[in-house]
Amino acid sequence: MQRIPPQHPAQKCSGFAHYFGRFLIKIFGWRVEGGVPESKHMLIIAAPHTSNWDALFLLGAAYSFGIRVNWLVKNSFFVPVLAQMITFFGGVPVDRSRATNMVSRLAGQIRNSDGTNLVVPPAGTRSYTEYWKSGFYRIALEANIPVVCGYLDYDRKVAGLGLTFELSGEVKEDMARIREFYEPLVGKYPDKKSRILLKEEE
Repeated sequence: MQRIPPQHPAQKCSGFAHYFGRFLIKIFGWRVEGGVPESKHMLIIAAPHTSNWDALFLLGAAYSFGIRVNWLVKNSFFVPVLAQMITFFGGVPVDRSRATNMVSRLAGQIRNSDGTNLVVPPAGTRSYTEYWKSGFYRIALEANIPVVCGYLDYDRKVAGLGLTFELSGEVKEDMARIREFYEPLVGKYPDKKSRILLKEEE
């Protein structure tokens, strides 16, 4: 079963994590921009996602902002030792091999928690794909929490939190706003940047 670790209502990371995040961002020559929305819960989109390096910069940026995040990880990675490390950094196991009603479970856990910042890369892969997975949209809608456009722009070496809004339920309209925001952003491997489109839009 997917489980989001309980967190403090303020959603703040530790002082050590904060300074470590700033160190990571600085040592690689990156910077952060934007700000953290004033919301008890939020779903943060992680895009464009084209490289394993994305996770490092994502965590560095989150800690630089002073927030702790949860992110979805295939349950096959939860093996001894590695599982403890993944959990420490906010990883949430996901079983993709069978139907687990993941959306409703995560939405319910978010609603009943003290506060959750859930990071989801909608592309679901580092390679190019024709469609984003709609899980992020359905979780945010069911949990009634804002969507925050988190991003990594390798062209400018900037990590940030940008457009934030409550989903309307009108998929095409909501996705149009998201597409407009991410259109100019460049991933580490531009040719692997997925098309920003949900199958539900067609």
